[in-house]
Amino acid sequence: MLHELDTELERRGLRFCRYADDSNVYVKSRKSAERVMKSITKFIEEDLKLKVNKEKSKVDRPWKLKYLGYTFYPKKGEMGIRVHPISIKKLKEKLKNLIGRSNAMSMEYRAMKLRQLIVGWVSYFRLADMRATLKELDEWLRRRIRLCYWKQWKKIKTKHDNLVKLGAMNWKAWEYANTRKGYWRTSNSPILATTLTNKYFSEQGFITLTERYL
Repeated sequence: MLHELDTELERRGLRFCRYADDSNVYVKSRKSAERVMKSITKFIEEDLKLKVNKEKSKVDRPWKLKYLGYTFYPKKGEMGIRVHPISIKKLKEKLKNLIGRSNAMSMEYRAMKLRQLIVGWVSYFRLADMRATLKELDEWLRRRIRLCYWKQWKKIKTKHDNLVKLGAMNWKAWEYANTRKGYWRTSNSPILATTLTNKYFSEQGFITLTERYL
């Protein structure tokens, strides 16, 4: 239905990007943007007989807008593409739901569901500059996974035996198995970092966002 809009924008020599009914038009100044906003809104409503959502439509800098989950940022004299903070927040919520400590699913099933989510998300946002962002997300995600293991082990003896099996010294394993520290705090402890390692997670089927991006 909006093919005629594309044709009109091209006729006017405007730079734009449209996906379905979501369209961005790029100009050099706010004055030009406000003029284009007014004229294009008139064209859509009067010529195409369609309704423009005034609440969602606005004039702003490219790096302040979210478009299809992406946004822009100044990059050495040009514009770079990155994932919008809201999209990152939504991803973290989905990841947290899959690895929430109250979630009773097995670790094997979690690994599978996380793999599906990560592969799809990274593939969608592959155009973005996000290496540093993914590194931070992976560090957070690994800590959440350690928390899940610690929570599932439950009993003191189970915690001790699993820590020893993963290479911890016997006395150190007893010390942490009996700790009164909360799950989140313990998940960042040296003993879990050296037993529930990245290599171990990989062997259990867990993947990282970074490795899918490379």
